[in-house]
Amino acid sequence: MTQVNYAIVVAGGAGQRMGNAIPKQFLTLRGKPILLHTLEKLHAFDASLRLIVVLPAADLPRWHELVALHQCPIPHQITAGGATRFHSVSCGLALISDDAHLIAIHDGVRPLVSLQVMERAFALAAQQGSAVAAVKLKESIRRGDEQHSQAVDRAAFRLVQTPQVFRAAWIKKAYATAVGTDFTDCASVAESAGHPIYLSEGAYENIKITTPEDLLLAEALLQA
Repeated sequence: MTQVNYAIVVAGGAGQRMGNAIPKQFLTLRGKPILLHTLEKLHAFDASLRLIVVLPAADLPRWHELVALHQCPIPHQITAGGATRFHSVSCGLALISDDAHLIAIHDGVRPLVSLQVMERAFALAAQQGSAVAAVKLKESIRRGDEQHSQAVDRAAFRLVQTPQVFRAAWIKKAYATAVGTDFTDCASVAESAGHPIYLSEGAYENIKITTPEDLLLAEALLQA
């Protein structure tokens, strides 16, 4: 029996940090919406991967327009999200059947994710049940505020990215039974349900586009 894998693409940004009225996932990057670049990367990794795009309800008509305008050939389901990332991921999970094998959750505004990052995450999740793309810190860090701070060993920390990939049964049950909704990522939800979280190697260029500087960097990386 063929194992079916899914990817939930969470695209709920409002673009406030961009200083732009256009939601950041719809901003143009080298002639195409950022979100379309992201879908193309996921589809290139695995054409059989079933894609679910979660958007704010108010943005659904605009996405349909963009799909038609750019003649997007990539099959994907579209659903409205919720008030928080937790609720939006839950909306995506609700569309996935119980016989799914692996489920990846990926930020819609991480269009520079490489095939290698995805390969490592899916391979590790297939073995261990979870895989969270992450990178080592390059800068020194301190704990505290402007008045009081202390040095922290950066080797003990990782910067977490997406994709985050899980056994379908694990992540579906974790979301269904979670206490509270103030989780910052899916790994935290899975961890709260008692599942071990394994880290796969991410990439520094796998940036999340949230500021004008990020958009400029993404343009430069795509041209490199």
